[in-house]
Amino acid sequence: MVKPRHFITLNDLSADELRSIIQRAIELKKMRVDGIIHEPLKNKVLAMIFEKSSTRTRISFETGMTQFGGSALFLSPRDTQLGRGEPIADSARVISRMVDGIMLRTNNHETVTTFASNSKVPVINGLTDRFHPCQLLADLQTWFELRGDIKGKRVCWVGDGNNMCQSYMNAAKLLDFQLTIACPVGYEPEQALLSATASHVELFQDAKLAARDADLVVTDVWASMGQEEEQKVREQAFKEYQVNSALMSVAKPDALFMHCLPAHRGEEVSPEVLDGKQSVVWDEAENRLHAQKALLEFLME
Repeated sequence: MVKPRHFITLNDLSADELRSIIQRAIELKKMRVDGIIHEPLKNKVLAMIFEKSSTRTRISFETGMTQFGGSALFLSPRDTQLGRGEPIADSARVISRMVDGIMLRTNNHETVTTFASNSKVPVINGLTDRFHPCQLLADLQTWFELRGDIKGKRVCWVGDGNNMCQSYMNAAKLLDFQLTIACPVGYEPEQALLSATASHVELFQDAKLAARDADLVVTDVWASMGQEEEQKVREQAFKEYQVNSALMSVAKPDALFMHCLPAHRGEEVSPEVLDGKQSVVWDEAENRLHAQKALLEFLME
């Protein structure tokens, strides 16, 4: 049996494959606008396992499978044996014999890697504590649509060295752009990843230095799901890391702003930036649908 292709991090794709998925996402978006019915996954089923709640991930995958002529199953630990202690490897073996693909949104990155190593079908990382590669597909699609290829550009990440930041680090190396990361001490990305991407990634404590001449500025909430009890501590640590007009003014005049949403106006981003002319967050959110459809087609067809 041919081993399935998985999408656990961006590094599961070559640079050429990643670019072709982005271009395909742009095509699929146009086909939807033109009302073209395209059902490459007719009668195929995607199992979606959610340990963490979601708006964009669930809607985009479920809608994408429906538009492709297939269907999606929403599974939460409350409704399955996963929540009752069935070993992850066993669940993967069983579920993958019945469906054509599996998407997991989970706390622990190891859950997804264990699932993949025991699955007969493609496994997609819909978000873990370490990486969020599906969001990167949408962000990159948005950039390519508006500005062309990202190779050689300057991207500035402001805030926590979290799963989004770490996915941007992989993207920088893969697509050959420069990434500057502005984050407070103690909130840096993983050291091993910093070493692996050192040719394309630079770490700053000063957000204004990091954002200088950036083509794209990106941020995320200060406290992600599961970190709410750290909110007050994080508010103190990140108070100099708000993306506001002053910060955007040191980036290039035509710099874009992205945020994977949900956003907290007045915390990590000021209302005038999030709702302003440089912000492309609504296109970026919609592109989760198109980018993931291109991914589903690539992995499952």
